[in-house]
Amino acid sequence: MPELPELTSLRRDIELLLQEARLSALFQPIASLNDGEIYGYEGLIRGPSDGYLHSPINLFRSADAVGLLQSVDLACRKAIIAAFVAERLQGRLFLNVSPACLTAPDFRPGATLDMLRAVGLPPQRVVIELTETHSTHDYALLKDALLHYRNMGFQIAIDDLGEGFSTLRLWSELQPDFVKIDKYFVQGLASDVQKRQFVRSIQHIALNTATKVIAEGIETQPELDVVRRIGIGFGQGYHIARPQQHPVRFLALELSEPESPRGSDERHARSAGSLLVEVPTVAPTERSEAVCQLFTGSPQLYALPVVEGDRPVGLLKRNEVLEFFARPFTHELYGNRPCRGLMDASPLIVETSMSLQELSLLVSAAERRYLADGFIVTEHGRYLGMGTGHDLMRALTELQMRAARYANPLTLLPGNVPIQEEIDGLLADAEPFAVAYFDLDHFKPYNDVYGYARGDSLIQLTGSLLLEMADPQHDFVGHIGGDDFVVIFRTPGAEQRCRDMLEGFEHQKLEHFEAAHRLSGGYASPDRRGELQWHSLVTLSVGIVEVQPGRYLSHHEVAAAAAAAKRCAKRQSGSSVFVERRADAADIEPPQALLTVG
Repeated sequence: MPELPELTSLRRDIELLLQEARLSALFQPIASLNDGEIYGYEGLIRGPSDGYLHSPINLFRSADAVGLLQSVDLACRKAIIAAFVAERLQGRLFLNVSPACLTAPDFRPGATLDMLRAVGLPPQRVVIELTETHSTHDYALLKDALLHYRNMGFQIAIDDLGEGFSTLRLWSELQPDFVKIDKYFVQGLASDVQKRQFVRSIQHIALNTATKVIAEGIETQPELDVVRRIGIGFGQGYHIARPQQHPVRFLALELSEPESPRGSDERHARSAGSLLVEVPTVAPTERSEAVCQLFTGSPQLYALPVVEGDRPVGLLKRNEVLEFFARPFTHELYGNRPCRGLMDASPLIVETSMSLQELSLLVSAAERRYLADGFIVTEHGRYLGMGTGHDLMRALTELQMRAARYANPLTLLPGNVPIQEEIDGLLADAEPFAVAYFDLDHFKPYNDVYGYARGDSLIQLTGSLLLEMADPQHDFVGHIGGDDFVVIFRTPGAEQRCRDMLEGFEHQKLEHFEAAHRLSGGYASPDRRGELQWHSLVTLSVGIVEVQPGRYLSHHEVAAAAAAAKRCAKRQSGSSVFVERRADAADIEPPQALLTVG
């Protein structure tokens, strides 16, 4: 970053800039990712194009250094509001405000409202967006300032969520209407499992706090597709539209759902959407007496979602409502009041695409009441229906029974059918992943010398080490059969983790050999003609294929590439890893019907 010019001169330049009103406004559209329409515009500021202060970073950094941050902040707001009205832009205006200005001793309440009145723009169309250029320490004072804005009709947004620790505290303390995920977590989202997990976590929190999420920095179609699949409702970035002085009024986004014919039915059967039950809903303004009557007249109704528009905002529970109205004079005192006063304002809300495993982890990690109350299911934040804890447990049990039916009896790991389904499902979701094919070398001579029981023990050791290496929440370990295994990595670092696993195997395998064989590095056993042949100790070969979206069409092609990579690894001496990096790996050999053993 360039050094600041001499402060006296800099202050004079900023004061002149403010006197001559030489600030100009740009606007970048914020898109609704449900319908592709423009939801609003973020107002951005630029200084004179011929100087150091053109960059907003330099402008605000300099203003803070010379004690003019409050004046510059107000001037920027005024310029953006005037330009927004002059352009006749529709939707909401997202107006950047520094938290330092809101907590400054000379903060003047009502200044922004006065600007809006002067141009005839209602505060209900304005979102105050907190842009954190400084660490925020006085949360109580900041909360008071934002409550002042809320009381005047403004909505609140927190910018750059995830960039610093304090933004998470701001979310908790201020309960904003919007959070904007920092572009770092959005860019490269399609190929980064950890970033996707972070963004999913933010979306889960947002759904349960009635917060709208805006993904910033969307620069490619794959990033847009992943953001939408996660369920985020709003987006912003160069792929949608660039900031302009005269911004676009209409967008031409590609919002068609990604095609996923392979494995889509199986994927749905393992998602929250498979538990969907249609349940009647009520509005938050519905009379409490009417809700009581609904529960009384429908004994099978255990909960009523409270939906505003198409967004769930709460949950009414049968037992709580009926117990409440069993008290004396409750019907007379509370019957005509809105039911929002009786609802649970923080029910568990999940997206229809969430996997049953992920849902079970969420339910088990959350409060016990979620298991009894059930959960609300949404699609891109829109209400679809409900699911129950009972149905979740039943579905998980059925999945476990099905997995057991196809499990290898020796290791109890999933066999060929689940492996194929997992690969096809990931291909259908257009998610990047890696497949590692493990094969024990010189295993038949080991069985001949030590017997099948000892051979089974060595296979079980291999399976145990693979389970220790894999991430149980995201990776998949399968046993093809015999001494062949597969690990499907959705988490990064497959190659290094495989190399680390081989080191552990080399150390622990020694317990499975006699001392004389360990000392000599091998043993002799008869071949098919009865002649003694020398064989090395058992080693482990690993072939890795990195699968990018669109590169393979089915598990057959992935299997062919993985088998070829494994054979390359087996040509090396000792336990070894080979990573297939050629772009045409799928064409190395014809696709095979199954992952092959041997």
